[in-house]
Amino acid sequence: MAVQRRNTRQRRLVLDAVRALHNGHPTADDVFVEVRRHDGRISRGTVYRNLSLLSDEGMIQQLKTPGGSRFDDRCDHHAHLICTSCGAVSDLDLPYDAGADTGCARSTGYADVSHYTFFEGLCPACQTREA
Repeated sequence: MAVQRRNTRQRRLVLDAVRALHNGHPTADDVFVEVRRHDGRISRGTVYRNLSLLSDEGMIQQLKTPGGSRFDDRCDHHAHLICTSCGAVSDLDLPYDAGADTGCARSTGYADVSHYTFFEGLCPACQTREA
């Protein structure tokens, strides 16, 4: 039986911040700064704890990127594209390959296998700056 957690005001502020910053796939610090704009008393620990809870509950996704964790309010299966220069993260709508999960589980003996995909490249803004 899953534990039901209260939907606290702080958790709502954190979720709203992730949603407001969606296009940037914010870091925990980005979320903290946004939340503090609405509540100057909320602590960094409260924001981090609520990001973890929201991720555990499936309300947001935690993306473990090379530069550190980022957060996404989209919880459907989709890929991400990361700029190798500035670190920008973008959504990429590609079909999810459930067969890869099945093949991995079959060949390794792991259970409940899933994956997420990251592509890397140089974003248009960085291409312009580096030209």
